[in-house]
Amino acid sequence: MNGLLIIDKPAGFTSHDVVHRVRRILRERSVGHLGTLDPQATGVLPLVLGNFTRLAQFYTSSEKTYEGVIRFGFATDTYDADGQATSLPQAVTLSLAQLQELAQTFHGVIDQMPPAFSAKKINGVPAYKLARKQQNVSLQSVPVEIKEFEILTFDGERASFRARVASGTYMRSIAHDMGQRLGCGGHLEALRRTSAGEFEAADAYTLENLERAASSNRLEEALIHPRKLLPQFPCVTANEEMAVRIRTGRAVNLPELSAARQVKVFCGQRELIAIATRVAGTLFHAKIVLAEAPARQLVE
Repeated sequence: MNGLLIIDKPAGFTSHDVVHRVRRILRERSVGHLGTLDPQATGVLPLVLGNFTRLAQFYTSSEKTYEGVIRFGFATDTYDADGQATSLPQAVTLSLAQLQELAQTFHGVIDQMPPAFSAKKINGVPAYKLARKQQNVSLQSVPVEIKEFEILTFDGERASFRARVASGTYMRSIAHDMGQRLGCGGHLEALRRTSAGEFEAADAYTLENLERAASSNRLEEALIHPRKLLPQFPCVTANEEMAVRIRTGRAVNLPELSAARQVKVFCGQRELIAIATRVAGTLFHAKIVLAEAPARQLVE
């Protein structure tokens, strides 16, 4: 099965837990996710199935949007509510205006220190594995881009927010850093990803709904239409002769599409067969073949 679907990840599941569950539901071994969500977090988790796992390379820098809650008054070792407190709770004397002013300093490209409990690798070992063993975790700050970060409400301890960030940004670190700057400590209490790249929460399926769709043979309804994928690449529809050449790895002349360097090649309206790269003029070669030629065509 080739395709892409969006799961509304429940709290308490790792992204890999979701992948394993979907493998069982769909009886499809080749399943991968396009960007990890922390176990505590919920929301948009795009999954690629079958040959569409080859598209993952195009989603390494997808923009993300989030909604969440920061709790002020103490910090934790994981920077979120799953961790152990690293300071005693203290009274918070802050205003919404103060938090909104501070949030303005978390805009643009900033240097961010990833949490010790993260998937960042140290000599090939994920940092969280070292942190769990209480071993020294020495990470370097990295530049991240925060495109929008707005504090919406504040009840005296908890602040709700909305954010739009580039890939690689840790909202946990933003919550922790805000608490440090304010001197009262803080951590991320709740987080929901509302979009990732072109994928929105409105198109997401819960695991339970996906299971029901599978049991009633309605799985195609759960798959995102392939023409919606990678909107930065124009679509071109190949005729049968072109499709055979593309599926067998040969270059082909495609209709002129302005100066597009890469295009999505379809056979019919729904079958995405390749991502092709311009060689010269109208000549394109498949960078990634997503639908192999039938055995009959291979023999010919």
